[in-house]
Amino acid sequence: MSRQQQILAEIGIRPLWQLRSTADAAHPPGTTPIETAPIEAAPIAASPAETLPVPEFVTSTAAIEPASISTPASRTDSAEQPLPLAIANWEDLHAQVAACQQCQLAKTRSNTVVGRGNRQARLLIIGEAPGEQEDLQGLPFVGKAGQLLENMLAAAGFDSARDVYICNLLKCRPPGNRNPAQDEIVQCQRFLQWQIEAVKPELIVAVGRFAAQSLLQSTASLGSLRGKQHQYGNYPVLVSFHPAYLLRSPGEKAKAWQDWCRVRQLLQK
Repeated sequence: MSRQQQILAEIGIRPLWQLRSTADAAHPPGTTPIETAPIEAAPIAASPAETLPVPEFVTSTAAIEPASISTPASRTDSAEQPLPLAIANWEDLHAQVAACQQCQLAKTRSNTVVGRGNRQARLLIIGEAPGEQEDLQGLPFVGKAGQLLENMLAAAGFDSARDVYICNLLKCRPPGNRNPAQDEIVQCQRFLQWQIEAVKPELIVAVGRFAAQSLLQSTASLGSLRGKQHQYGNYPVLVSFHPAYLLRSPGEKAKAWQDWCRVRQLLQK
């Protein structure tokens, strides 16, 4: 068993996502082969993602709709807050995040978590908040949810170090992995906005309802935001499930696969 298959087995996903009847198909240029059974079919038609074949590992497609959140609370009066410092470059971003004391998370964090990957990537993935392992290592998506994200990216033909930049709404872990609070999202907002403008991605994927609702300034459910192309300023946005949610609700992995196939299609145009 390969190392990749061992990782998948440890998190309950086996075998690696593969499209049916594509074992002999040639890889399109620029994609990464996965083991000995390529997931890439011959040229992908511009048909909706929902028409793509479902990977063989999927046993259920029953929808488990994440609960929507209430209308965000009004943000803190800016007159009570110090004026934010301008961010000069990536090194300055990391320094300002490390020094930030603007919310209660500064008292409980072990490390700040800014991002990882290619800072000039075509694809930007935005999650919600660091978890326990992320807090310890100072990097986003390095726990079990991160392992699942890595496998989804690999299955869709992306190299996470070369093709993707990954970050979160929050740069510090909420205690007990609780949901992000609105004031915490507001305090981290300028850091995320700077990252988006610095990377200048061709596509943003928001994973999880908090990331999607915050980025799109919407209170719509994640289910209603999925499957549509949205806009954040000049940047197109797709919405998908957070990998941690997929670990709890494996029946939704078929829908997540459709989302990542659509990501691949958009970036191949």
